[in-house]
Amino acid sequence: MRAIATAITLATLLASAAFAQENTPINSSQRAAEATSPDFTAVNCSGFFTDEKVPSDVRLISGEESNNRVVFAAGDYVFISKGSAQGVRVGDRFAIVRPEKDATDVQWFKWQDKLLKAMGTRYKDAGQVEIINVQPNVSTGIVKLSCDYLQRGDIALALVQRPSPPYKPAEQFNRFAPVSGKSVGMLVAGVDFAQAYGKNSTVFVNLGANQGVKVGDYFRIFRYQGSHAELVPNYADYQYSMYGFGSTPVKYQWNDLPREVIGEGVVTNVSRNAATMFVTYTKLEVYAGDYVEIE
Repeated sequence: MRAIATAITLATLLASAAFAQENTPINSSQRAAEATSPDFTAVNCSGFFTDEKVPSDVRLISGEESNNRVVFAAGDYVFISKGSAQGVRVGDRFAIVRPEKDATDVQWFKWQDKLLKAMGTRYKDAGQVEIINVQPNVSTGIVKLSCDYLQRGDIALALVQRPSPPYKPAEQFNRFAPVSGKSVGMLVAGVDFAQAYGKNSTVFVNLGANQGVKVGDYFRIFRYQGSHAELVPNYADYQYSMYGFGSTPVKYQWNDLPREVIGEGVVTNVSRNAATMFVTYTKLEVYAGDYVEIE
């Protein structure tokens, strides 16, 4: 009985100590530092659109244990289709990508298919490989980063470091921001074909270098209330006939009302007619079909 009582007392003391530790106020020096820019994965696993030809002569052709494996991930050894005869050296790094297409092929908003076509081909960032052994016509690499599975036939591109642009202070967000007068586009699609987004989402926009966009630029996200071609279709005058609860002398149309500024994000990657945006703030959920402008 004495042993049981001792055990109970010890357990009680440990639980009390744990509770005290969890509920002790954290001083400023103990607080985790807030992020100042998108992290490595957000920048390097975002995917991209381009209307230019992507070199496809270097491929991931197989990997170790290929007799019972069809995909590869971080830490696996894979084989690249070029070697020392083609200039590959130990320490070289490759970005592994592949083109992808939405299997559902259903438009979320009115102009989505047309805008996607103008932006070019969509590529998934599958991961990154570092070469550790080189032979004349083939090289062996280790998968250092896997954003998704890697598979035979994936394209291997010489790795180009992507910068992680700094965030601007969140308190600078202006929900009543006037029109910037700069190029306007749309949130056209998201990573993994998502159509709804929030803070820390990655979204593709149909504005690129040809429209003056640069890495580090900010996009302001906004929408118009009551537009009949918006992301959630509604019938004419739905504000009055469905949500009336009173009336006004005139039925105001979407273009009579102020636009609603709902978020913003920073550009992490740019091609000629498309940009990748990392959403840094939203005051509510945003969707494919919402508008953006360069701040």
